[in-house]
Amino acid sequence: MKKLFFLISLGLVLSLTARAQIFNPVEFDTELKTLSDTEAEIIFTGTIDAGWHVYSTGLGEGPTSATLTVDERSGVELDGKLMPVGKEVSAYDKQFEMQVRYFEHTARFSQRLKFTGGAYSIRGYLEYGTCNDESCLPPAQVEFSFSGESKGKPAATQAATPPTATPSAVTPSAAASSASTQPVDTATAAAPVLTPALASTTAVGSTDWWKPVIKEMEALGEKRAGSDSSWWYIFIVGFGAGLIALFTPCVWPIIPMTVSFFLKRSKDRSKGIRDAFTYGVSIVVIYVALGLIVTAIFGADALNSLSTNAGFNIFFFLLLVVFAASFFGAFELTLPSRWSNAVDSKAESTTGLLSIFLMAFTLALVSFSCTGPIVGVLLVQASTSGGSIVAPAIGMLGFALALALPFTLFALFPTWLKSVPKSGGWMNVIKVTLGFLELAFAFKFLSVADMAYGWRLLDREVFLSLWIVIFALLGLYLLGKIKFAHDDDGTKIGVTRFFLALVSLAFVVYMIPGLWGAPVKAVSAFAPPIATQDFNLSQNTVHAKFSDYDLGMEYARKNKKPVMIDFTGGGCTNCRKMESAVWTDPRVSGIINNDYVLITLYVDNRAPLDTPMTIEENGRTRTLRTEGAKWSYLQRVKFGANAQPFYILLDNEGLPLNTSYAYNENIEEYINFLRTGLENYREIKNKE
Repeated sequence: MKKLFFLISLGLVLSLTARAQIFNPVEFDTELKTLSDTEAEIIFTGTIDAGWHVYSTGLGEGPTSATLTVDERSGVELDGKLMPVGKEVSAYDKQFEMQVRYFEHTARFSQRLKFTGGAYSIRGYLEYGTCNDESCLPPAQVEFSFSGESKGKPAATQAATPPTATPSAVTPSAAASSASTQPVDTATAAAPVLTPALASTTAVGSTDWWKPVIKEMEALGEKRAGSDSSWWYIFIVGFGAGLIALFTPCVWPIIPMTVSFFLKRSKDRSKGIRDAFTYGVSIVVIYVALGLIVTAIFGADALNSLSTNAGFNIFFFLLLVVFAASFFGAFELTLPSRWSNAVDSKAESTTGLLSIFLMAFTLALVSFSCTGPIVGVLLVQASTSGGSIVAPAIGMLGFALALALPFTLFALFPTWLKSVPKSGGWMNVIKVTLGFLELAFAFKFLSVADMAYGWRLLDREVFLSLWIVIFALLGLYLLGKIKFAHDDDGTKIGVTRFFLALVSLAFVVYMIPGLWGAPVKAVSAFAPPIATQDFNLSQNTVHAKFSDYDLGMEYARKNKKPVMIDFTGGGCTNCRKMESAVWTDPRVSGIINNDYVLITLYVDNRAPLDTPMTIEENGRTRTLRTEGAKWSYLQRVKFGANAQPFYILLDNEGLPLNTSYAYNENIEEYINFLRTGLENYREIKNKE
């Protein structure tokens, strides 16, 4: 449903490209809690930043499940598996297209232990996955080490030499699997040999390819992502929604009547202007309060969880269908008339600011049939994209400002009222058009539920077929070929209406090739994944030359070619979107395949390293045990980032040729990113 009001408001877009940034949304504490002389449990407690979540245990393919790995143990045994503790959220995950379980705000896991008697020690790590609504971070590890003396009697079968365990991992078939492992205790394996701390200037290979280049990237213009971008997004979406609501039959006719009332009821024009301004402020207060009330009742996180819940999406699908039917004229959605009558009579019997506030409240009630559907979708949109408890209030602030603006402007400049278009059939056209849009976006919610339950009723070609029919009917309606009961007979088609019909029908023609696998990127945020399509003719792909950083850099140096590094993940949905929507462009694939050495590094690759590596990072000692952990460390220490997708261009010495590129499906910007790197590389070689 995201970007709903961007389409309605004819392309009002706030485009912000994410740049390199280190995210650290989770902090874990560990403790060993003794339960009896022979039993204990390790408790992991994580504090999670708002908007992020940590996945639970045993999810299988998809996100990184929480798992426990034991490196060494003696005098103690694992009792069962790692268990999640506390309130889990179960919801459909749009990034992984599956039902998942995760924790928000606080994550707790427990591993029970049994003492076998005498001295004991245990060392290992908890691995977990972290995501928000837009991206996922590489798997993170929480190391633990406990030792002491148990009061229980030594077991008769206790071996003389303490057994050890090696880290367990799944070896993916194509270096791209993000499957999670269950706790494994291979007590008979040999202990791992840890390497010395990995220096940032000489890790692997004979060249200084691991040297940090964060300062060099900043010199090229690298920027850090701002934390308030989503708030601006929500505000602008809300403002666009308010502008649309202005031109509905429930609001537009009230504007001149209300402004004239304020100007005529007082001989003092300045007082009339002040009253109209107060009226506008009251509208803002009412709708912002509505946003705060919704958040207080449900909570921003609860609404966010509901947005991926199958039952909620079915309910919202049906609700939008009802709203669409109302806009088509099947019936009128109104609040009980006694509510508005009671407020209106109260406004007449009072004076001063309270009277004006009650008049604004009356407007909110009587305009519900037009503004209710818009406000409902806006509240869900704000709650699911803001990542903040105040997000719905910010969305309502934008909506209310747009709604209140004409009342104040016309009070300041009353002569403008003479040029205001009169109420008429054009407002009904807007209302019916909104009905078609509500119906189209209803299928987006049904699609989420369809994927959650595996019905396969709305595969990509079925979804596109429905949208093609809906927007074709919208185009015919705007041309006057289809009429509803409340439409005026014999109304001539104006120029504006004709051009809107042209846009709608052109959009239909644009979507038709999608039935055979064309990307149709304008609807990629709404349509089901292309993997659900049965018939797909698109085969243009880009394949990486190397999946090892050092080998790829060595090859590039010998062949004197620049390098493109693709930090990705098997479970990174946005990475797949970039590959299908951007890399399939012949210009992009041609540059990558012919001019660069592409090195793709999967940060969630669970293949074990031949020898675990011990590194020093941020004053802490950590052990890298998998290929993915190694590449994630490379991304952090060399480039100062840990989110995917992350693309960086390097010369043969490991120095950046351009700023990084994150998730942005603008093909022209991506081509410019690649060409700038080539130009800078040629300049470097010409100087040598």
